[in-house]
Amino acid sequence: MFKNFKNKVYLFGKQIFQLSDVVMMLGKTNLTDRQFVYCASIIVAISVSLAVIVLKYFAHNVLRFANYIDSILHLPYSNSILPIIGILLTVWVVQKLLGGSIQKGTAQIRIAIANKAGFIPKKQMYSQIMTSSLTVGLGGSAGLESPIALMGAAFGSNFARYHKLSYKDRILLLACGVAAGISAAFNAPITGVLFAVEIILTDVSITAFIPLMIASASGTLVAKLIMNEDVLLHFSDDLNFNISNTPYYIIIGVVIGFVSVYHARVLRKVEHWSGNLKYGVYKRAMIGASLLAVLIFLFPTLFGDGYNSIKTLASANPENMLDNTILSDFKDKAWVFTLFIIGAGFVKAIATGLTLGSGGNGGNFAPALFVGSYLGYGMAKFFEYLGLSNNIPVTNFTIVAMSGMVAALFHAPLTGIFLIAEITSGYGLIVPLLIVSSISFAIFKQIEVYPMDIKEVVDQGIVFTENKDLNVLTALDLKQYIITQYQSLVITDPLDIVVKKIKNSKQLDFPVEDLSGNFVGIAEFSVLKNYIFDSQLIQTTALKDIINYQPTVINHIDSIKEVMTKFSDGNINKLYYISNNKCMGYIKKIKLLEAYRETLNDLRIE
Repeated sequence: MFKNFKNKVYLFGKQIFQLSDVVMMLGKTNLTDRQFVYCASIIVAISVSLAVIVLKYFAHNVLRFANYIDSILHLPYSNSILPIIGILLTVWVVQKLLGGSIQKGTAQIRIAIANKAGFIPKKQMYSQIMTSSLTVGLGGSAGLESPIALMGAAFGSNFARYHKLSYKDRILLLACGVAAGISAAFNAPITGVLFAVEIILTDVSITAFIPLMIASASGTLVAKLIMNEDVLLHFSDDLNFNISNTPYYIIIGVVIGFVSVYHARVLRKVEHWSGNLKYGVYKRAMIGASLLAVLIFLFPTLFGDGYNSIKTLASANPENMLDNTILSDFKDKAWVFTLFIIGAGFVKAIATGLTLGSGGNGGNFAPALFVGSYLGYGMAKFFEYLGLSNNIPVTNFTIVAMSGMVAALFHAPLTGIFLIAEITSGYGLIVPLLIVSSISFAIFKQIEVYPMDIKEVVDQGIVFTENKDLNVLTALDLKQYIITQYQSLVITDPLDIVVKKIKNSKQLDFPVEDLSGNFVGIAEFSVLKNYIFDSQLIQTTALKDIINYQPTVINHIDSIKEVMTKFSDGNINKLYYISNNKCMGYIKKIKLLEAYRETLNDLRIE
């Protein structure tokens, strides 16, 4: 069944690309290069949005089925069992159909942009749909947005590869795929563009916004034509800002800022722990999924992406969330419900970590919205219990706190602000959105330099997507800039021989080797000149007595960031490359800077 699904998705993608051949042929005669990119952005957007619709409907209908079973059993047994099935099926698909591995998270898109020239494997076009639908659709406590973004990026990247487009156009279409996917998933075109710019791209010009906007609008239109509103995260109430509540919003921003740090760190630790259990993949998946099942039994709202529970929480009767749970007899006790909500908000990090670490595929975007809404609701009730105000806007706090979590965890304040503005169908809460998002973002970034999704890969030195300069430098291959033509000295050389070598060379320093050819140190002209121009010292001084035995050098484990740091800290213009105790050549600082400038021009998205 899964092979047939994979083949159908692959054939669908191939048909889309073949359809685009017609556009390509017309484009060669009737369209400019820029106009063709505009057409391509529409084709990519339609492809991605149709895949998103399939994914969202599958997850939504499985949740409806689980709720139907629960209404019969009167206990969340099915909610606990389905995630185990979903994660085990995901692991089976990965092992049997996807070569034993699958890329997860938006960090993979950033790695592709920074280190792989924007090329994303073709299998990401269908593997994300297959695995995330099984994991999240069957109750894994994660989100669909990261898989959607990665799938959209894969569509855009492979469309560009299929038509042999330039690097700039490839990255641009990759981002168009992401924008279309996010806009279709939330029915939020502005959010789609901002997500692509803030979270995916690091440098973009104004002209690049046009195809991004076209793709995002196309994705939204397709979703609106086909998808029902009840599948989406949407709020229809008219929400307004009361200036007297400003202090409360400031407090929410501060609390969300610190909670986001907790969420990111706990999620990473749990994911790492469950993903590194010393068992086979299936046993590891069973252990992690079983622990997740226990959490879902205690907190049924952890099931799936949690969007339905968020909408219920912002409704007039949020206590209905306790129906068919072990706490259903306490639904009339407000304090029990409030503790349940706050507890679920803090446990979500553990549930998502178990889902992803045990072998499931999903993202962190939906969990961020989940935690924000739950803690926003909990704080609103807390203010009520303290008697601070008789008119606490609980729904407002629930919704605004979501923006703060997104802004903090993903270093994307604009995405968080406009996402909430669009899914609430208005800008009545724009001021509190600005307050909460800016405060939470500032606190999180002060503690965690990098966004949650890329923290691990940054720690591994793979990619530095928050810094455009480091992105460009990372794209350079150090070995291409090693100069291998140089003159060296032997440590036993008398100084008069050294003088002859200096006369025949333009070098100002020389690597010194022992009789076995091993690197010993550097003979620097600034030191040598004090001896070679003195007829007495030249006869009485040995080379071994005046060389630098601890020079600053580089080796194969040094990243380009470390190399540039060595250039800067030592005020050095040339570094020798040492491998296996042998001098292999040297690298000039000016050559790297020239390469950086050339690459920067090539990588600018226009």
